[in-house]
Amino acid sequence: MGAEDESNAVFSALVDYEDPYVQPLILSTLKSSLPSASYALIDSISEKASTPGPILQFRSYEAIDFELALEKDDCLINAYVIRKALIRKHYLSTTIANWVVKHPDSVLKKHFRPAVDFELDYAEFLDDALVEAFELRESFEKNADLEPRDREWWILKPGMSDRGQGIRLFSTEKELQSIFEEWEVDEQPDDEDKEAQDSAIDTIPGLDISEKTKKSDYVITSQLRHFIAQPYIHPPLLLPSSENRKFHIRTYVLAVGALQVYVYKPMLALFATEPYAPPWEDTDLKAHLTNTCLQETGEREGSVRLFWELEDAMPDSALLKEPWKEDVFSQICAITGEVFEAASRGMMVHFQTLPNAFELFGLDFMVDKHGTSYLLEVNAFPDFKQTGDDLKQIIEDLFADVVEVAIKPFFAIEGGKPQGTATMHSVLDIDLGRR
Repeated sequence: MGAEDESNAVFSALVDYEDPYVQPLILSTLKSSLPSASYALIDSISEKASTPGPILQFRSYEAIDFELALEKDDCLINAYVIRKALIRKHYLSTTIANWVVKHPDSVLKKHFRPAVDFELDYAEFLDDALVEAFELRESFEKNADLEPRDREWWILKPGMSDRGQGIRLFSTEKELQSIFEEWEVDEQPDDEDKEAQDSAIDTIPGLDISEKTKKSDYVITSQLRHFIAQPYIHPPLLLPSSENRKFHIRTYVLAVGALQVYVYKPMLALFATEPYAPPWEDTDLKAHLTNTCLQETGEREGSVRLFWELEDAMPDSALLKEPWKEDVFSQICAITGEVFEAASRGMMVHFQTLPNAFELFGLDFMVDKHGTSYLLEVNAFPDFKQTGDDLKQIIEDLFADVVEVAIKPFFAIEGGKPQGTATMHSVLDIDLGRR
C-alpha cells in the first residue's frame, strides 16, 4: 500500500506494466515522489468497485481498462487509445506529407525524408504495387545506368514491424524484387521444411548477422502488407570516439492530455556494431542497423551512450553548427512539437487525445554529417531495457518527471510541474477542446 489509510488516499494506483525492467522503477518512483498518504496501491480494478474514486492505471497497453477511463474522467491512464498516426510507419509518413502540403514552411519538410508507401502480398505483384510510387520509379530510372556509388539508395521498412525487423537497403527495382522473393522462400509452412527454411535464411543478401537474429528477422509479406521506402540518409554523422560507427538518437517524449508534449533532455545514442561503410561497399547490415534489439549480448558493449557525453569537437566541425549537440537538441524539440501537432490536428481520427491520459513515446532521430536531424520513427511503449543496467538512472529520472508533470497535476497533488522540469522540456501546448 502507498498509503496507510486507503480511505484517505487521494487516488488508487494500479501498476501492472508487465515488464520486469520497468515495473519496479514505476513502483519505486511513486514511493519516492509522492506523499505516502496520497495514494494506495491496488491489485485490480475490482477492488474499487464498491468505493469508486480517482484511479491511476499504469499498465501495459493490453491490460488498460479503457472503458473505465472513458466512463470516469478521474481515471488517469498511461496510454492513448488510438495513436497510429504516429506509431505506424506508413501512417506517420502520411501524417507528415499531409501536414507539409498545408504548411509548406513546416520544420518537418526538412527533417523527415518523404516516404513512398505501398502494399504487397507477394513478390510477383511488385510491379503492380509500384504503379503509383512515382518517386521510387523515377529513382530506379535514374539509377539504371549509374554505378552503385552514384545511385540514390533507399531503405525499406515494413510498416507494422518494430525493433528493426525487415529493414533492407536497395537502389534498383531488381534488388527490391530480390528482397521480396527471398522473404517468400523463407515462408515454409511445413515442419518438414524447417531445415530448408533455415538454409534459405542463411542466404539472404545483406543479412550477415547472427543465427538467432536471422531466424527472427525475416518478414512474411503475406502477413505484413504495408511497406515504406525512404531515401537512405548518407553520409551520417560519425564519431571517432565510437570507431566511426553509425548511430541514432533515442529521445523519450511525454504527451499529456489534449495536448501538452515534452521532450526529455537526457537522450541516448545507440550505435551499430560495425564501422560505417556506404551501402554500395558493404551489404553487412551490422554497419547500418543501430537498433540494439538486433545485437547479440556480447556485441552491445559500447552500443549505448549518453548523448550529452558524446565529444564536443568534431573533425569536420566546419560542417556543423557549434555547439553541435545543443543545435541537434533544438532541432529535435522543434520536430517533436510539430509532428505531434500534425497528428493531433491533421489526423484526428488516427490520433485521438484524451484529457485523462498521458503516454511515453520513444522517438528515433538520425543526424547527417552536416548536423541535420531527421525523424525516423515514433515508438509506443518503448523498450526501456535497451538502456541497460548501467544507465538505468536515466529511466528512473524519466519516470520521476512523469510523476511531476503528468500525475501530480492531474490529481491536484501539491508540487506538480505542468510547465515542465529542468529535464522535461515543453515543446507543444495546445487546446484541442477535449474535456
